[in-house]
Amino acid sequence: MSAAPPVRDPWNASLYQNQHAFVWEYGQDLLSLLQVKAGERILDLGCGAGQLTELIRRQGAEVIGLDSSPQMIAQARDNFPALDFRLADATAFTLEAPVDGVFSNAALHWIQQPEAALERVYQALKPGGRLVAELGGKGNIQTIRRALAALLAKRHYDLPHPWYFPSLGEYTFLLEQKGFRVTYAILFERPTPLEQGERGLFNWLTQFAPVWLAPLTPAEREQLYWQATEILRPQLYRGGIWWADYCRLRVSALKPESES
Repeated sequence: MSAAPPVRDPWNASLYQNQHAFVWEYGQDLLSLLQVKAGERILDLGCGAGQLTELIRRQGAEVIGLDSSPQMIAQARDNFPALDFRLADATAFTLEAPVDGVFSNAALHWIQQPEAALERVYQALKPGGRLVAELGGKGNIQTIRRALAALLAKRHYDLPHPWYFPSLGEYTFLLEQKGFRVTYAILFERPTPLEQGERGLFNWLTQFAPVWLAPLTPAEREQLYWQATEILRPQLYRGGIWWADYCRLRVSALKPESES
């Protein structure tokens, strides 16, 4: 069994921007829940290539984009050089001044220490500030995960997947433990069409699976991706389009005006 060094920054920012625009495009709907007011200071946590950060700015806010991927931050700065993008970990960041809101789309499920991330978010908010977030929830990409896990088992790899997909009850309880008042929460299925036709699932795996499959060599990973597409074709390939079995958890929560 061969091994390769861990992937330090698994993100391919160019592939993400060119072939996975659906990630931020779906996030536009989440912005309606944020209800930005002109002059507010907003943190976009897990900003990726910066498209939603720019949309927040267009609504009149002073916005900071934060991401832990050097490739993503470089792409965001190239896309929107006038904006404030910062390289930092969601579990350890600090801001020079508190913000009115924290927005996060498709990022918090990458964080295996959710308590630490929510603690940092809570500390970053002004009293009365709000968190608006969407992340993968319980059942997210379950069909894809099962196929990959089976292929890994055949190779005698026992690798836990890298994502945090909580249930609605688990996540709202965690928010309340950290001091938030949850004002909205929903878990919903959102089957999502992938781009690039026949290569849609392969490209999706190339973008999002390397952090899970880091012990494999690049050649082994590519072989596994093609095997996964054949296994999943009967379930996820319909009418010439690959579909990912997404399940999303959307929440809004407030930091109380005063500590009790």
